[in-house]
Amino acid sequence: MELRQLRQFVMVAEHLNFRRAAEALHMAQPPLSVAIRNLESELGAPLIARHGRGIELTEAGHAAYAAAKNCLFSAQEVFAAVSTVGTGEYGHIRLAFVGSATYSVLPALLPAFRQRFPGIQLTLSEATNLQALKQLEVREIDAALVRYPTTHISALAYELLEEDSFVAAIPAEHPLARRRRVPLTLLAQYPFIDYSANQVLGLHDLVSMMFQKAGLRPAVVQKATQVQTVISLVQSRMGVALVPSIVRKQAPKHVVFRETESMPEGHLMGVALAYSSESTPIAVLRLRDVAATKYARVDARAST
Repeated sequence: MELRQLRQFVMVAEHLNFRRAAEALHMAQPPLSVAIRNLESELGAPLIARHGRGIELTEAGHAAYAAAKNCLFSAQEVFAAVSTVGTGEYGHIRLAFVGSATYSVLPALLPAFRQRFPGIQLTLSEATNLQALKQLEVREIDAALVRYPTTHISALAYELLEEDSFVAAIPAEHPLARRRRVPLTLLAQYPFIDYSANQVLGLHDLVSMMFQKAGLRPAVVQKATQVQTVISLVQSRMGVALVPSIVRKQAPKHVVFRETESMPEGHLMGVALAYSSESTPIAVLRLRDVAATKYARVDARAST
């Protein structure tokens, strides 16, 4: 049984006249009659009752007509779905994100994307920077919102969405909290909370570079894999830290943030959309387009 046969039968059922049905199908009447008889033979039951006054549907014909209409409608939906996937209007994106993306990028990007492409489903998962990049490389996810720049070597592409810079995170009762700006030389004199080199290589390397360029070596007492964890450790008075300035939007109690003095050049950073530079799903390209329009930031697609 083919869709063509079902269309022919539906047309006959709706016209109850072989000649008019054949004209609507742009075919001759004899082949149409043969096609209906072949369909009846395949189904094992008469669908059309033929008599001198014309034709009418049998009981089996009425049942077949309803089912054929549903089948043809479903077939149209299949074609429509494939068409919308091809244009990027429909699909599925597995999107990982780091904690820093939840402050600003994620709340702004997701509503804009859902409004523009309601047919694309998003499945979200939280991860560290390194986890997200590795998952992206082995195609466990389709895209990721990550800290940028990253020293993880890969062939991924990056779209920088939000620029940021370091600020000092200090316990509210700390002596440095009384200053409006804190030089790195003072920050390096107190217990310091750093980022794990194994899990947050990008932030770890940036912090290390800041102090190395200034000729300083901080007294690292603890390392963490998430910016939020670093803030929590500062809140617990375990030490001071350098954190992305975006975290000030959700500042916890008993932690203050201060601009830093004597910061070397080149410490700008941010959150970027990472995706495969090869065989990129159209739905991911649509997400990239919305993100680029939403933020109109610096193009950072070059691999790192």
